[in-house]
Amino acid sequence: MSIAAAVTGTATAAVHVAQRHASPARTTAPRREQSPLNPNSQALRAASASPGHAGGSSAAATDGVRTHIANLDRVLGKPPQVPRPTGSHATSKEAQAQSSDQEPLNLNVRHGLLNALNLSFFVPMPGMRARTAADEHMSPRSLMHMQQLLSADSPRASPRSTIGPRWRSLHGEGGWAGLLDPLDSDLRRELLRYGDFVQAAYQAFQSLPTASARHRGLMLPDRSYRPTRSLFATSALSMPAWARRPNTPEWLTQQSNWIGYVAVCESEREVARMGRRDIAIVLRGTITCPEWAENLRATLVPLDGETADAGAEQPKVARGFRSLYKTAGEKVRSLSEDVMDEVRRLMEKYKGEELSITVVGHSLGGALALLVADEIASTVPDAPPVAVVSFGGPKVGNAAFVEKLKESGKVNVLRIVNAGDMVTKVPGVAPRLPLSREQYQHVGAELRIDSKNSPCLRPDVGPASRHDLEAYLHLIDGFTATGSPFRYDARRSVIRLLQLQKGNVKKEYVKRARELGVDPAAPADVGRSMAYGNCAVASPS
Repeated sequence: MSIAAAVTGTATAAVHVAQRHASPARTTAPRREQSPLNPNSQALRAASASPGHAGGSSAAATDGVRTHIANLDRVLGKPPQVPRPTGSHATSKEAQAQSSDQEPLNLNVRHGLLNALNLSFFVPMPGMRARTAADEHMSPRSLMHMQQLLSADSPRASPRSTIGPRWRSLHGEGGWAGLLDPLDSDLRRELLRYGDFVQAAYQAFQSLPTASARHRGLMLPDRSYRPTRSLFATSALSMPAWARRPNTPEWLTQQSNWIGYVAVCESEREVARMGRRDIAIVLRGTITCPEWAENLRATLVPLDGETADAGAEQPKVARGFRSLYKTAGEKVRSLSEDVMDEVRRLMEKYKGEELSITVVGHSLGGALALLVADEIASTVPDAPPVAVVSFGGPKVGNAAFVEKLKESGKVNVLRIVNAGDMVTKVPGVAPRLPLSREQYQHVGAELRIDSKNSPCLRPDVGPASRHDLEAYLHLIDGFTATGSPFRYDARRSVIRLLQLQKGNVKKEYVKRARELGVDPAAPADVGRSMAYGNCAVASPS
């Protein structure tokens, strides 16, 4: 069936339903004229009107198809909420070109530094090339799908199926064998939910970064989970006086900052669906200056902190990651103490039930998640199965640390990696050390995605977009298998992606978003792109 025939059939079905509801007793439909947007009807009328129609029918049909594609969104989508500029066709095209050339790069204040890392325009980098007209091309099907995801009543997520009988394999037992490529649909949904938990952590910190009160407002994307404890990370480094500017926000340089939370599933219905009660430990990525400074301290140090007899066979991790995990602040305990205390408390509260622990993080949070999982497996004898889900996480330790996690028998690690994300390749770019076992190594299974597979992201996106968490979730939602096209029925809203990665989204998407009443330059509105519940998290202070 051609596209034009499908459109004509859709419009006809819609009219027929309206007639039936208006007159229930009516059994025959009135005769209808074919749609004026149908290129076949136009081509047939032109062909029948001319005696020598054999040579001109092809050209007429081609022109009709072009007209139909140009008006496809008007037929299948809702009317634009933003009025179009008036004037001749040539004038409007000139105005659009002028506005496109003069439009400044509108960077979100909180993400300006990261977005500025898009260096594909200035510095040639491997895998990057100059942008061409093909980079902006979008198929009519992509435009139709985008209109659905940008509408006010964006499609709901796909129904949740019962995963109780197979929750252990989805939680990592067996190393996710046979579930990653092709990607299991139930696993995809679980990954997106945990990714949204990390987005909630980012949103909670960025909305009130200086909050040191007893309670912090937190919006969770899944109401079946309730946050139970706030988590803080403290850097052992302090900013020197000369590095502090008069207008620098206090939270940007303070040593202790809110970095995540612990949540537990309290919905009995969801517990029955999942086959166990899940405890989620959620950690955000790097934001403050001390956290950036700790990321640069890549020297391998013993995991237990001892320096004597620290040979290559001893588990070692990056000095900066261990510092953020073990250092206590003036008013808050260390991240290690808070996590262990809350895990033991929840295990005692739900003693006798089937439990699981999922530690999830993005970037720096993915590195800290491995330290959390290792300590749980080492210090809690009766700990339930522990799974680590890392979005764009760096390397953390040496080969001995990787072996320690494997030999524990309790920890399963899944790393989601976007091709070209430089954070997943560090540390480890320095010259090789004398002992090969002292090199940084990754641990766990890997799910590899690629920004080039997205129908709306430019194929030459910069490093900031490749590391962005929302880009990760967008790609996971559309991933089916290596070498396969983007999932045609992906249902995740692209509003947040447009607002955070406007400079890396194809211009046609940005233009169509404005026509539908979505402003890509506005601050990210998580309330529109995801359904949240409101709750508060108590801090240990």
